[in-house]
Amino acid sequence: MKTRYDILDGLRGVAAISVLVYHLFEAIAFSVSAPEQHFYHGFLAVDFFFVLSGFVMGYAYDERLADGSLTSKGFILRRLIRLHPMVVMGVAVGLVCYFIQGCTLWDGTHLTWLQILPALVLALFLIPAPQHLDIRGNYEAFPINGPHWSLFFEYIGSLAYVLLLRRLPLRALKWWVGIMGVALFVNAFTSEYNSIAYGWSSEPYNLFGGSLRLFFAYPAGLLLSRLFRLRNPAPTKLPAFTLSAAAIVVLLAVPSLTTLTGVRILNPLYQCLVVSVAFPAIVWFGARGVVDGNFRSAVGFVGRLSYPLYAVHYPLIYLYIHWLMIGAQPFGPLPWATPVCLFFIAIFLGVVSLLCYDEPLRRWLSRKVQKGSAEKAHQG
Repeated sequence: MKTRYDILDGLRGVAAISVLVYHLFEAIAFSVSAPEQHFYHGFLAVDFFFVLSGFVMGYAYDERLADGSLTSKGFILRRLIRLHPMVVMGVAVGLVCYFIQGCTLWDGTHLTWLQILPALVLALFLIPAPQHLDIRGNYEAFPINGPHWSLFFEYIGSLAYVLLLRRLPLRALKWWVGIMGVALFVNAFTSEYNSIAYGWSSEPYNLFGGSLRLFFAYPAGLLLSRLFRLRNPAPTKLPAFTLSAAAIVVLLAVPSLTTLTGVRILNPLYQCLVVSVAFPAIVWFGARGVVDGNFRSAVGFVGRLSYPLYAVHYPLIYLYIHWLMIGAQPFGPLPWATPVCLFFIAIFLGVVSLLCYDEPLRRWLSRKVQKGSAEKAHQG
């Protein structure tokens, strides 16, 4: 039996909590039309997720798919069971928060059920909404729950892995990562955003930029897993989780270097180096780490919480933006009261979703699939 990378699971949780903090600061910036926010590079957590996914997919499934103990169809079904229950929950939370907000575009225009329904159906099937179906007025690909754009790309990454990437020999995979890395750098340096922060919008150039982020980071993680197996590095005696978690938080919290220095190229250069060098190094170092005892349980729980938290937190951010724009203070007059309360509400919502919905439903679905497979094999 393969050893579980507990530290990598925990790092996913650290990144998810960092995304929550990033989005709380983003809400404040959006509400006052500020060009930047205080946790500036938090969006790079998505690229860390992609690197981590590639590494875990290669580690968990390369050999099983190669020897036939798991079919491509079985892999896709596993990914659907793993990912889609929380997609549905995220849409449900997003819809509830949208109704609390008043079913309006950002300019205050009220929308009817018939106008909302197409975006809802597309969201349930994780299909990007075209611009004419945008129910917020910000050109989001998933206007009911914005961060679902990265789950859409996660699905694409899983399909690319099982259909193509896993079949590539090591040399070809290195070429893929190198070419996509160059494309990512070029796109970042020529970007009107002065950033790699693409993927969230339904605009074609934005989806293209998101695709570059995926098709560099995901294969890079897969390449990393193969090199890790080949070299089989010894476990480190350093506190791998603590050091890796601190590195992630620091890297995501770095402010806009362009604003600090006036040099436009520094932001995309920093972001590309973090994605192509720092994140793979953190994953490699984290994979070498070991945690024991109660700390292992805590790290594991943070890892389990990561996906439900990521999937359901952003509708609360929509509400926060709405309250900021209309001057409402539902949690008291102190300026920090609302974001702090929303932080803990998001954590609570993530925990409830994990324990009362996601894990029980996935266990039930897995048992159904196993039972169906056993009956089919028996009949055969």
